[in-house]
Amino acid sequence: MILKRVGLGLFTLLAISLLITVGVEMLSGDVCTAILGQMASEETVAACHKKLDLDRPMFVRYVEWLFNFLQGDMGNSLANERTVLELISARIGNTLYLAALSSLVAIPLGISLGVVAALYRNTGFDRGISVTTLSTISVPDFFVAYILMALFAVKFQIFPAISNVSSGMGFWERFYVSGLPVLTLTLISIAHMMRMTRASIVNLLASPYIEMAKLKGIKPGRIIVKHALPNAWAPIIQVVILNIAFMVVGVVIIEVVFVYPGLGALMVDSVQLRNMPVVQATAMIFAAAYVLLNLLADVLSIIANPRLRHRR
Repeated sequence: MILKRVGLGLFTLLAISLLITVGVEMLSGDVCTAILGQMASEETVAACHKKLDLDRPMFVRYVEWLFNFLQGDMGNSLANERTVLELISARIGNTLYLAALSSLVAIPLGISLGVVAALYRNTGFDRGISVTTLSTISVPDFFVAYILMALFAVKFQIFPAISNVSSGMGFWERFYVSGLPVLTLTLISIAHMMRMTRASIVNLLASPYIEMAKLKGIKPGRIIVKHALPNAWAPIIQVVILNIAFMVVGVVIIEVVFVYPGLGALMVDSVQLRNMPVVQATAMIFAAAYVLLNLLADVLSIIANPRLRHRR
C-alpha cells in the first residue's frame, strides 16, 4: 500500500508541475511585458523573449525544465537572473519557522481541547468550543487574518500588522513579529484536530471496556487519558499530520496578508511577474511537502492501528 501511495504521489507531483506551467502560461502577459511595461515596442518584447528562451513552445520549455529539475537544477529567475535555489534558500527558512511554530502551538492545544470537550460533552463548554472552532474554519483564511489584524494590531496594538522578519533578529523579537501569522494559522487548524479528537474519544467511550472501567469506579479523566486516548491515536495522528501539511501549504495566503518574507509570498510575487522557473520550483516544494506529509499520515496510522497493520 505504501509503494502504491509513493507511486501515486510521484504522479501527483508530475501532474501539478504540468498544471502550474499551463496555468501560468494561460495568464495574460509574460515576464517581458511585466518588466518592460505595456508601452514597450514589439521589437523590444521579441528581443526579450529570445533572450529568455520564451520564443520556444511551452511544452518544449516544460520538458527541458522537468529534465533539469530532476537533476537538481531549478534554473534561473527570469526577472533578475539569480538562481532559483538562491531565492528559495533565502525564504524557505522563514516559512518552515512559521509552520513549525504554529504546529507547536496548535497541536497540543487542539488535542487538549478535544479531550476536555469529550470529557464534558454536551455541556456549555463543549458547545462553546464547537461553535468557536466551526466559526474559524467556516470563513476564508484571509478573513480570519484581517479580523485578527484589526483587533490585535490596530485596536489593541499588541502585535505588529506587518511581520517583517529578518535573519538578524533574536528569538523573542522574531517570535513577537510572527505573533499574528502564528495566531491565525493556529485558530484555523486547531478546529480539525479538536473535533477529530473529540469524535474519536466519544465513539470509544461507548466501548465495552470503557463501560467496565466506569463500573470499576475509575475517574472519567483517567478513563479518557489512560484507556480511550491511546486507542484513538490512529485518526488523531492522521488529522494532526494533515493539519501540519495544511500549515506548510496554507502559509501562502497568510504570508501575503502579513507581508511575511516566506516562500509563499515569493511564489505570489513570481506569479505576478510570470516568473515561471520560480513559480514551478516553489509550487513543487509545497506540493512535495503536502504529498510526503500525507504519506507519513498513512504510515503512522497503519503503525498506530493493529487492524490496519495486519490487514491483507
